[in-house]
Amino acid sequence: MSVADVALSPIREETVRSLGCFDTRLGLCSDESIRIYLTVAGSVIPMRVLESDSIASVKLRIQSCKGFVAKKQTLVFGGRKLSRNDSLVKDYGVTEGNVLHLVLRLSDLLVIIVRTACGKEFEFQIDRYRDVGYLKRRIAKKGEGFVDLDDQELLCNGKKLDDQRLIDDVCENTDGVIHLVVEKSAKVHADHSEKDVELSVIAANWIDGIDVQTESQKPPCRDFVLEPIFVNPNIKLPSLICDMIKSTLDGLESGKQPIRSSEGTGGTYFMQDELGNKYLSVFKPIDEEPMAVNNPQGLPLSENGEGLKRGTRVGEGAFREVAAYILDHPKSGPRSSLSGQVGFAGVPPTVLVQCLHRGFNHPDGYVSAQKNVKIGSLQMFVKNYGCCEDMGPRDFPVEEVHKISVFDIRMANADRHAGNILVSKEGEEGRIVLVPIDHGYCLPENFEDCTFDWLYWPQANQPYSPDTLEYIKSLDAEKDIALLKFYGWDLSLEVSRTLRISTMLLKKGAERGLTPFAIGSIMCRETLNKESAIEEIVREARDSMLPGMSEDAFLEAVSQVMDFKLAK
Repeated sequence: MSVADVALSPIREETVRSLGCFDTRLGLCSDESIRIYLTVAGSVIPMRVLESDSIASVKLRIQSCKGFVAKKQTLVFGGRKLSRNDSLVKDYGVTEGNVLHLVLRLSDLLVIIVRTACGKEFEFQIDRYRDVGYLKRRIAKKGEGFVDLDDQELLCNGKKLDDQRLIDDVCENTDGVIHLVVEKSAKVHADHSEKDVELSVIAANWIDGIDVQTESQKPPCRDFVLEPIFVNPNIKLPSLICDMIKSTLDGLESGKQPIRSSEGTGGTYFMQDELGNKYLSVFKPIDEEPMAVNNPQGLPLSENGEGLKRGTRVGEGAFREVAAYILDHPKSGPRSSLSGQVGFAGVPPTVLVQCLHRGFNHPDGYVSAQKNVKIGSLQMFVKNYGCCEDMGPRDFPVEEVHKISVFDIRMANADRHAGNILVSKEGEEGRIVLVPIDHGYCLPENFEDCTFDWLYWPQANQPYSPDTLEYIKSLDAEKDIALLKFYGWDLSLEVSRTLRISTMLLKKGAERGLTPFAIGSIMCRETLNKESAIEEIVREARDSMLPGMSEDAFLEAVSQVMDFKLAK
């Protein structure tokens, strides 16, 4: 799932034709149409669109002509994610000859890693709708003969898998990763584990064609590091985070590689336990964020340091991920550094770490050296049954949607879509619990890109419960800013202002009995180029200020304008 580099000038048609990817089905026979170019997986695809087309219609045209499902597409132009499906092509400034990056969620592809006991490793991708026979042929071909096709026997739960059986059936419709570990000769055994299927190939140990008669031989893997980063020596990590780090380290020590996710616009790695039976945590390096120097998806470097969302900076995603966990206070109030209490919204435990491993993206090659140590966020993996994008919101409990809304409004989340809310279950009755993840775009410097998918769910029109109102009343932006400083993130004036104003709006709106929909609508733009109500409030307060007035005076002006707007 890679994307080609951005073109700095229009691409000539003959160049595209020479690449063999000119597709007339993506054309429009209209004098009003413009030609743009999509880059995807190393290919350049010319496409005609109308400037009055919506982003949603462009995605649907791509789906009908190229087969890429619309909801799995992410379009990026000029360093900005085209996330508002109802906005028009011209609203984003797309004109004749421009290049758009198409990033895909390839959940129908499974990453398969074949690893020999001596350290030889092979990686390729297979469509989940291929059969077992195709998988065996790919193993034999990729392995250059170290696995004899005739000797392969695939077993799942003790039963032989027929060559005609689909990989999708074996994986029980998961989108996980298949791990193939080559050890001794003869068979492949499949075990189900959480979100993936592990297939262990039992074959002869193989080093450059020489048979090795050792019982079990682990690849040398001592050039790795995983440590928490402490900015403040007074911080003591809670036991559940210490256990997560230790278990993840044990997995690396036993030779279990980080597994890069095929989804998203940055580098995201699933870290395994020492047996490789389950995922323990998720690591996101800051140098592999979208538009960062080592981004594995091929997105161009940011020209001005701004991220895919307005008001965010490349390289700060990990800090925002950690801040989201720190500020997700339990109902009882801010947790101590040693407390492992679950927060009100249920953000998974997250910590800033440094990690060294050859399994991450190293475009310039890997050596075990300080320069290749990556800093990023490590978040506890949550067992789930998919995300909210995979199902309708009808069955979601009202209180679960409300807790997400409180968190997103307060954090001014610029990237809350249904794909980054996991669906989990608790208790014997299987009560649905929503788990918010992916908070690299929260606490932006402005409100321009705030987006909340839950805004249009029916639960958002229900009033907050007394317990939720009590929680909202307890929030204190000044204490939150001081808390983040204690943990090492001294917020800029712009980010501090965002947190203060969003908390102010949440508290004032809840006090007046407004629903999540009403408050959220104040924060989110109706269209791309029309200011949201909160942006209008900030602008009016700024226009009323005299030169040299303090930040406190500005916030008081914001409060007064906000009261006037809410009263109306």
